[in-house]
Amino acid sequence: MDDIAAILGPDGLLSRTIDGFTCRPQQQSMAESVAATLDQGGVLICEAGTGIGKTFAYLVPALLSGQKVIISTGTRNLQDQLFHRDLPLMRDALALPVSVALLKGRANYLCPHRLEITLLEGRLGSRQMVDQLMQVQRWAGKTRSGDIAELDSLAEDAPIWPMVTSTTDNCLGAECPAFSICHLQEARKRAQEADLVVINHHLLCADFALKESGFGDLLPDADAFIIDEAHQLPEVAGNFFGSTVSARQLLELARDSEAEQIKEAGDLREIPSRCQQLSKRVRDLRLAFGIGLRRAAWAEVAADRQVGRALEEMRQALGELLAVLELAQGRGKGLESCFARSQQLSLSLERLVDEEPDEEIRWFETLSQGFRLNQTPLEISQLFKSRMERYRGSWIFTSATLAVGERFDHFQRQLGLDEARTECWGSPFDYPNQALWYLPQEMPEPNSPAYNPAVVEVAVAVLRASRGRAFLLFTSHRALREAAALLEKRIDYPLLVQGSAPKAELLERFRALGNAVLLGTASFWEGVDVRGEALSCVIIDKLPFASPGDPVLQARINALRKRGGNPFMTYQVPQAAIALKQGAGRLIRDIHDRGVLVICDRRLLKRGYGQMFLDSMPPMARTRELAEVERFFAHLA
Repeated sequence: MDDIAAILGPDGLLSRTIDGFTCRPQQQSMAESVAATLDQGGVLICEAGTGIGKTFAYLVPALLSGQKVIISTGTRNLQDQLFHRDLPLMRDALALPVSVALLKGRANYLCPHRLEITLLEGRLGSRQMVDQLMQVQRWAGKTRSGDIAELDSLAEDAPIWPMVTSTTDNCLGAECPAFSICHLQEARKRAQEADLVVINHHLLCADFALKESGFGDLLPDADAFIIDEAHQLPEVAGNFFGSTVSARQLLELARDSEAEQIKEAGDLREIPSRCQQLSKRVRDLRLAFGIGLRRAAWAEVAADRQVGRALEEMRQALGELLAVLELAQGRGKGLESCFARSQQLSLSLERLVDEEPDEEIRWFETLSQGFRLNQTPLEISQLFKSRMERYRGSWIFTSATLAVGERFDHFQRQLGLDEARTECWGSPFDYPNQALWYLPQEMPEPNSPAYNPAVVEVAVAVLRASRGRAFLLFTSHRALREAAALLEKRIDYPLLVQGSAPKAELLERFRALGNAVLLGTASFWEGVDVRGEALSCVIIDKLPFASPGDPVLQARINALRKRGGNPFMTYQVPQAAIALKQGAGRLIRDIHDRGVLVICDRRLLKRGYGQMFLDSMPPMARTRELAEVERFFAHLA
């Protein structure tokens, strides 16, 4: 603990070596709690309010511990930020010889074998994809890590990436002809040898799933796990503990089988025709679901004859491909891998369509050109707890938004962490003076047709006072589109709308313009950091309750209700309160920031459950008068 104080204290090492570092008692206290957990073992759940500097608060004790530590973050962007910025800064300041490694999921690494197949196959859907492939080929000759984030001229969702990266399904492992130059294997080797490894939640849960199946490990053994942005973990874990069959998996199986047949079994002419038939049946099933994008319980289409017939024809086509791939066994490792994939997909489809366990939720979602058929567990708490207990060592879960009214019951219930130690440190920011919270009067009910126009009226008045410089955060894409159309004719400030450009580009333009108004939905509610006057106002249209039409949510609500519980108060309200904290947290990011938070939803004050939201928010000054907002901004001018 003396080391912690000597590093993070008022006259500590970081105050002397890092420009702009400010000692915060909350940060030092958190670091001491993390250090104690690393030393004594056990589970710590802690909330660190915005501005505490939780990254340094766990990095310092992790680097000092002398233990093998795995740090998991919520997204790949946060992973890169931690590994390339925060970790080197801290390691250099402490002058510790700690070896570090970055490990991502396999889809983040170039696969030399699949690049070669794609180049040889020569069948791409557009000139744009040909250009993208040429960019990848040029980069492949220069990269050392193979991390696709290096090639920033291509977007993360560029259509070429799935064709030159591998999946669990199509990876040939040690049998791959390019195994000796495999970027993924090199990254895993570095992770095995490092003292500290940075991963993300998807990779952590994938390792859970792999250990359960008995197929080995993705991650090295570790003495401690630190889970940052832990509020995102329950949803990620729920996805991994289920199973999915997607159009993409099936189409890639067909494409790969055809490519491997050319290389390994040119005389088996049946394979290409079976592949083409499977591809056609997959597209037929997508058409059977209808044109629109849907996300619903399987029961919604279980009696639909068109869907049922298309699904059965697709399963039959998969079975026929499986049979001919079995005949090709022994011809080559590529075709053997395709045969194993077809077996697994066939079994997964059988379970998804023919079985309905009591503790599983069957549902589907359609994409613009594909679909996913899913099976998700109703509860993950026991599943998560049992898998977590297979790893020795300490566990630390942290986020700026884990508690609801300073209680952690909701998060603990979700992951089965009932016996964990909990701590909560509030933000060091002076919220009563830095921020004003405005709840407009006379708003319609949120389900009223007049609600969105009323939100826009509130926004126009506030934006006039703030001179733009605002985020407008919406709970639905429909509300965002309606507001964008109405605002376009009402304000003179630059209007940036989610979907009109990549997220990173919109944020860059927002910062550069200095007076813009950005409209966003879920992806802008968290993980976005805009400091300074460019963001002086955050307007939130509604309390962010999850859509009641979501099939997974609905199934969990029904299950809780059957057990005699109150799903609204014990599940839906806490989830929404955490989401609201995330959205509101975009406003004040620095001790010099000042701004106004606007929440238009009257339910905050008109419903009994509103108090749970109020108790979870920072202690901002509050008003219901627009004149107060105008005076606040006039004082800033």
